[in-house]
Amino acid sequence: MAKTYKLYIGGSFPRSESGRVYPVHDGQGAFLANAAHASRKDVRDAVAAARKAFGGWSGATAYNRGQVLFRIAEVMEGRREQFAAEIAAAEGLSHDQALSTVDLAVDRMVWYAGWTDKISMVLGAANPVAGPYFSFSVPEPTGVVGVLAPQDSALLGLVSVVAPVIAAGNTCVVVASADRPLPAVTFAEVLATSDVPGGVVNVLTGQASELAPWLAAHADVNALDPTGAPAELRTELAQAAADTVKRVLPVRGEPDWAREPDLQRLRAFTEVKTVWHPVGT
Repeated sequence: MAKTYKLYIGGSFPRSESGRVYPVHDGQGAFLANAAHASRKDVRDAVAAARKAFGGWSGATAYNRGQVLFRIAEVMEGRREQFAAEIAAAEGLSHDQALSTVDLAVDRMVWYAGWTDKISMVLGAANPVAGPYFSFSVPEPTGVVGVLAPQDSALLGLVSVVAPVIAAGNTCVVVASADRPLPAVTFAEVLATSDVPGGVVNVLTGQASELAPWLAAHADVNALDPTGAPAELRTELAQAAADTVKRVLPVRGEPDWAREPDLQRLRAFTEVKTVWHPVGT
């Protein structure tokens, strides 16, 4: 039976407001399933859900966020074979290669989970000042982040761009790979059955070239990761983002997702607040 997968918005799985779907094929052109084709209205609904969830998620303790990310990794590992089958079909990998990719994605989630309670120590500081004051610089989450997931790496790339956003305390709206959306759909099911509050991660399927401009121009989106956008569209997205003073992650093509990550993406979606306090009061 042909399946028709839905979007993931605010912890629920709605159909696209437009009613549109599109067929998903494997690397040999065989039909796999139908995926919802998100619209501008779906983008607005997802941003509203992300904004609603931001206060609770950013206000949670770093330890709690880390435990939630660990739980995501556990549930992903429980679906190892399903992810591997979807990746093998989407990316033309052997079963063993696909299993290795899933393991890397699980490890990537664990890596970022371990950073949740260390961000403030590494990116923050107790500043030396000339005067009777304490001065502290503290990293805080940026807000709602629009994420255009990689087009070629359907799971490892997806996890590599989503995990640092939520580890830092942000919420996000993710546009999955258009041609390879099924691992992202399964990832959304993982989120729904983990301890992730609804709205923290919202997953849309459809064309990045259609949905990205609405994310870039949306006044309630605070930052943008254009990794999965077509190269010719990135300048236009940066210009649209500038109208609402968004942070835009600098991107020069897709990196090698199998490489060890660094702190660039954690740092990119945090703001530094400096607090002064008089000594002795």
